[in-house]
Amino acid sequence: MNAIAQKKVLLTAALLIACFAGGCPERRRSDGTSSGPATGDLGSTIGSVATILVPEPLPVEGYGLVGGLNGTGSAECPPAIRAYLARQVRQQLPAGASLNVEEFISSLDTAAVLVEGIIPEMPQKNEYFDLKVTALAGTQTTSLDGGGLFPTELKMLGRFGVETRIPADAIGPIFIDKVGDPNADRRTGFVLAGGKVLNDYVVVLALREENFKLTNTVRNLLNGRFGETTAKAVSPGRIEVSIPAQYKHRRQRFVAMVKVTFMTQEPQKTAERIKTLVQRLAGTENKYESEVALEAIGNQCLGNLRILLDSSDERVRLHAARCMLSLGGDEALGTLGRIAMDTGSARRLEALEAVAGTAKRNDAATLARKLLNDDDIQVRLAAYEHLRQLEDVAVAQEFIGRTFYLERVAQSSHKLIYVSRSGQPRIVLFGEPISCHDSIFVESPGGDITINAVAGRNQATIIRKHPKRPDVVAQAQSSLDLADVIRTLCQEPPKEGGKGGGLGVSYAAAAVLLKQMCEKGAVEAEFHAGPLPKITPNIKK
Repeated sequence: MNAIAQKKVLLTAALLIACFAGGCPERRRSDGTSSGPATGDLGSTIGSVATILVPEPLPVEGYGLVGGLNGTGSAECPPAIRAYLARQVRQQLPAGASLNVEEFISSLDTAAVLVEGIIPEMPQKNEYFDLKVTALAGTQTTSLDGGGLFPTELKMLGRFGVETRIPADAIGPIFIDKVGDPNADRRTGFVLAGGKVLNDYVVVLALREENFKLTNTVRNLLNGRFGETTAKAVSPGRIEVSIPAQYKHRRQRFVAMVKVTFMTQEPQKTAERIKTLVQRLAGTENKYESEVALEAIGNQCLGNLRILLDSSDERVRLHAARCMLSLGGDEALGTLGRIAMDTGSARRLEALEAVAGTAKRNDAATLARKLLNDDDIQVRLAAYEHLRQLEDVAVAQEFIGRTFYLERVAQSSHKLIYVSRSGQPRIVLFGEPISCHDSIFVESPGGDITINAVAGRNQATIIRKHPKRPDVVAQAQSSLDLADVIRTLCQEPPKEGGKGGGLGVSYAAAAVLLKQMCEKGAVEAEFHAGPLPKITPNIKK
């Protein structure tokens, strides 16, 4: 059986079922837009006749095996966990495969670990989440560095050993953050975007009065406004609501809109509501609540909102334009674009997000491409993230070593190397092509990897020592193009007798080398590492 680090595939995610026996996250009442000052005096809303229940973030955990550790693992494992892991390994073996499972678990090249993560609020299909992986206490494991987590079941926190549904599973290479801390604990690491949600989920409306007429009224209101498959009445007083495709990246806003959808739709009353809400958006502090209530009404609001695009208050312009664009009012695009491009504005990222999330694809990409050259690194990174989400040609992408993406953003004039430390693993080269100098010597902290280029030769020699036998080395040649250096470092080694391939350096080790290359002047580019995952599933349910 090969180490999982050599056959890692990025996982597609499925939706979490929000309500199923024995395996559902706790629900909370939606705290989105209130039905108070913004709408409370304008007529009853869905939020006034029903409680909107959404799944809270769900802490999950499991026990798994990390392989490919080159002698830094441990044979120790508590009996109950060992028996569980043995069953899991046998289930994963292909038909006809032969493996001494007990020896495999006891090998110093494997380690039993605790895997922890948090399924996010309102998860949806194909969504990933990060995991924390820790060597079991009391074992002799010294390092998880360079290893990979084998397929692992994840259950609700505190449910190990209990027969219950499996809300998620996990797989992927271990990432130990030596970029932020060279002395990071090698017994603890992350699997970036390694969690996969397995089941479907829905938002639930629990009506305060259980009768068919009211249930059908609410269902029909939502289907009329958001699409005929949005709401499904499953019983008197209970409606299941799916997130429409256009709100898949704005789920909280959708739930807030459901809450303030008015129960009656008479034209005269609707006109009065629009007039009042527009006045409140222009003159009160709860502008967001008024904005969401207007969007819930629909495109009848566009004419009244248009006048606010000329407001002297940037907040008013932002809220009005964002609402208009969501309702199909393309004339708001210019207002949002000007805010996003205004280097003196504190609302640039909000404006960019509004355009990227709701405008036509070409309009969103055009604005984001302009901001790739912004002097503010946060604006540049946000523009890149939106272009990536749009699958725009400005972001060239290739899969490296079956573990991470190498992405190149040529349209940026700023030379920047960005390394993600949460979400999907990726190295991003802004201002590509980026070239190394032709006279460099860079060595990894442990001395196992060196990158050497001699002046005038226009190529780099990359050497990697064997992790167990320092006298055995692998060597490869690369051009001075940084993308080529990364490929040579991290692509999988060629099969025996084969040609091509790379040196199999891990994503985490490559990130450290890139940081060193920037710091030592081997590459004239700024280095920036993204934030680490925030995983604190420490409250037992």
